[in-house]
Amino acid sequence: MQNKLLLTFLIVLFGFIFFIFFKSLDKESTYSPNKVIKKDIPVFVSKIFNSNRNITSKEVFYEDEYYLLNIWASWCVPCKEEHHLIMNLSKIKKINVIGLNYKDNIGNAKKFLKDLGNPYEKILIDQNGTLAIDWGAYGVPESFFIFKDKILKRYIGPLNKDNVNEILSFIK
Repeated sequence: MQNKLLLTFLIVLFGFIFFIFFKSLDKESTYSPNKVIKKDIPVFVSKIFNSNRNITSKEVFYEDEYYLLNIWASWCVPCKEEHHLIMNLSKIKKINVIGLNYKDNIGNAKKFLKDLGNPYEKILIDQNGTLAIDWGAYGVPESFFIFKDKILKRYIGPLNKDNVNEILSFIK
């Protein structure tokens, strides 16, 4: 009698566990961060690339201009893939492209820019990664489209042609 009761209990328990797992398969559990942000840019002080001079966020971003802040590194393969698109964006007069060099060796970063070209109006240095954290970045590459000190759009991962077309539609 005890064996039948134990067997029945185990069957019901496994049936219940199976039911819970089966129902959880229907739920979408992929986290997708909000890419339209419309929040203020962080206030910061950073070193300028190729210089010992510090610069503040107020000296980098002026309120009445469009900016694309691109977080990049020389060791980042997707950064190399998106670089030609950033070079094209830098040729458009209505947008200022700012680089944030993330946890990189300065010599390697200089070689990266020499080999592929420098699309950045200014390059900030984030040697320890704290500035990228202030922006809410998950890694590299990541880009933020900015106007009037507000982050209008966030692009996680390398930029693609659709992202560039979206940026161009904003500035028209």
